[in-house]
Formats: sequence, C-alpha cells, structure tokens
Amino acid sequence: MKRFEGQTALITGGGTGMGRAAALRLAEEGANVVIAGRRTKELQVVYEEIVSQGGRALAVQTDVADPQQVEALVNKTLEVFERLDMAWNNAGMLGAFSPVHQLSFEDFDTLMSVNLRGVFACLKYEIAAMLDLGIQGSIVNTSSWTAHGAMPGTSGYAASKGALDAMMRTVALEVGPSNIRINNVSPGMIATPMSQEVLSDETMARPFVKQTPLQRVGQSEDVADAVLWLLSDDARFVTGQSILVDGGYTIGGLRP
Repeated sequence: MKRFEGQTALITGGGTGMGRAAALRLAEEGANVVIAGRRTKELQVVYEEIVSQGGRALAVQTDVADPQQVEALVNKTLEVFERLDMAWNNAGMLGAFSPVHQLSFEDFDTLMSVNLRGVFACLKYEIAAMLDLGIQGSIVNTSSWTAHGAMPGTSGYAASKGALDAMMRTVALEVGPSNIRINNVSPGMIATPMSQEVLSDETMARPFVKQTPLQRVGQSEDVADAVLWLLSDDARFVTGQSILVDGGYTIGGLRP
C-alpha cells in the first residue's frame, strides 16, 4: 500500500516549483491531489502530468488573498474527494526588495495579504473541514529562512514569514488535542521560478552557494521531500515546528 493511498492533499502554489514537485510526489504515493494557484495554464500542466500517470487530481484557480476563493477551494475539494487529510499552504510572494524606508505601504500590505493573511484563510477553512469530518490531519505552511536569519531589503517579506511562524505555533496548540499537526517548512535559496531573477545573476547567486555548507542551491524536490515527511505519519510526533531546508545556510547567514 502506498504511503498516502486514499488520502486527499491540497497544495496552494501547486503549479510550479516546490508545489509542483510535491504534487507529483504525493500523486505517485497514492494521494488525491488538489492543486491551487492563480495561473491556470501552469495548474493544467501539473494536472495533466498527474492524470497521465494514473493519478487523481483537481486543479482550482485560487487567489489566496481572497478568503472567499479559499473557502470555495476547500469546499470544492470536499465536493470532489469528500475528505481533506493534509495541506501544504505554499502560495506566497517575494515582493519588492527595498530598505524599510523605501518600502511602500502598498507593497508591505500586499506581502501581508498573501504570505500571512492568505495562509490564515487557508488554515481557517482547512482546519474547520478536518474538525467537521473528524480527520486527524497534517498541515504544512511555507515560511522562509529569513524568519530565522536576515538579509537587507527583505524587511516586509521576513516580517510576513516571522509572523507566520508565530501563528503556526499557536494554531498547533489549538488543534493538537484533535490530533491535527501544524508545521512550517523554511526553505533557503531554492531554484524555482520565484528565485530565478536572483539565481540568474551570478554575482548575486555566488554568495548564497559559498555560504551554504552543502555548497549548492537547493532544488524543489529537496523541499518537497521534507514536506511529504511532515505530512506523513513518519512525522506523527512533530508539530509546532519550523523546519529549515536550507543546506545549512542560515547557520552563518549572508557574508561578503
């Protein structure tokens, strides 16, 4: 029997990068996979990849900054697959890289609406569904190494992820008695479409590799494998944690 046979997993930000990698892995291991995101073309490609390999999937266009769309996403998941066992709230954005005195209120608010409020909406409706169905589920949110370290220009982004770590710990306490586990994964520099601008500039990318003990940039699968572990029963006694998947980079941080 496959590890996630008969279970239903929901992934926001599931059309590209880390979300796509996890969606494919979950499907391979028997899960019904619901992928959500703003870009329908990318979602459709992942959906077709899963179905072509005999998996079961559902693609739902969703902007997590809109709570009504998030509620509709969870309802659609239950309508099609009748249960929700696990979720990876992975949708997020980097936003503008600016010193705090140059960061606009609009950019700051947008970061919070997606990276923090969007995850809050996902947690709210996912947990309600699990509690209603009596499911002992697992939820992972995407935080960031910047919640553990720092880099100039990321004050808004880091704040959104640091707040997410704090929220996750509280929610883990609230739902632990119902055997629902809540954890965060905190990627370092990962080769995804979101990080392409940084990694395509060798001058910018080189310090990240140099200061990473494992001497490489991470791949989407590196994070996806950690997320699948957190979602699985192999991590059945792990909750309220923010797990760094950064090759050790945050130990020292960015240095000249």
